Amino acid sequence: MNLFRFCVLSSILIFGLVLCEDDVKFASPCEVCKIVSNELEARLKETGRSHEVIETGYNIDAKKKTRTKYKASELRLVESLEGLCQRMLEYRLHKEKTDSSRFAKEMSQTFKTLHGLVAKGVKVDLGIPLEMWDNPPAEITQLRTQCETLLEDYEETIEDWYSSQQDSEQLQNYLCRKHVLSKKDQACLNEKGEKGVKMRGEL
Repeated sequence: MNLFRFCVLSSILIFGLVLCEDDVKFASPCEVCKIVSNELEARLKETGRSHEVIETGYNIDAKKKTRTKYKASELRLVESLEGLCQRMLEYRLHKEKTDSSRFAKEMSQTFKTLHGLVAKGVKVDLGIPLEMWDNPPAEITQLRTQCETLLEDYEETIEDWYSSQQDSEQLQNYLCRKHVLSKKDQACLNEKGEKGVKMRGEL
């Protein structure tokens, strides 16, 4: 057995151990709030580019209808929230990481390597079909459920932030720090390099 083949087999064995570990660790409340608030703010930035003006009101007399900028309308928030939790399924699990960055949208280094081996013609057997490699694991499907619960429980809080605080404070600070998490549960919000650690007025 040459050195290259030995290295390949060793790599597969190591990755197999990582992938087969029965150590499912669902997202913590901090991770859930952080991911959801970041996703919602990103979605609001997308919808906030519109300069449309919408009319509200149901009076037959058009003069009595209210004209509102879409950017400041409730409709924008509703449309931004629509399908938000489905976006959680776009995340991948990076089990080699221990902080909240274990949830990220890019493919994990483990699977990049495994896909690379397959592309080179190396037979990799993980016990599941190749087409199922990228199916969301339990942690990701649970993340979607956790997202739905968070939005349901804190709907009014998010609406309050949207109507009066979004120009002065990040959602992550307002929602996660002030309403969802106790101080002892906010560690993931303080991770180096992450946004939302300080209030906008403190920057």
